[in-house]
Amino acid sequence: MTEVKVGEKAPDFTLPSNTGEKVTLSQFQGKKNVVLYFYPMNNSPVCTREAKAFRKRYERIKDLDAEVVGISSEDVLSQRDFTRKHELPFILLSDKGNKVRKLYGVPSTMGFIPGRVTYIIDKAGVVRHVFSSQFQPEKHAKDAVTSLEEIL
Repeated sequence: MTEVKVGEKAPDFTLPSNTGEKVTLSQFQGKKNVVLYFYPMNNSPVCTREAKAFRKRYERIKDLDAEVVGISSEDVLSQRDFTRKHELPFILLSDKGNKVRKLYGVPSTMGFIPGRVTYIIDKAGVVRHVFSSQFQPEKHAKDAVTSLEEIL
């Protein structure tokens, strides 16, 4: 399992979203930058803080011509409930079986906690920034904004 690195083409994938629709990464290509973030689970204190940090900065991220896409192994129903409960304005995808997590080479923490990694992908589909931190959830959104500002 090799980790996707800065400068590489982001691997394409299709997953079901919290709305039940299928979302494909390449649908954003040529249109929007993407803040793709992998997180362990819905409703844990740390993951909720991360989601709320992205919610807080969502308007700024949209102003930077980007869309936020969160991925965990939770099912679509759990994603929908998490989105409603915390009024999340962005897309959450269900990666049952962790196929996309493995495709991106997202490492685990302590060997069993799914990693928390954010990828900034430009409109050409190239990874421009990677931020990995299991225990600094708010920094993912802050880092995403800084990285998007540098792309423009």
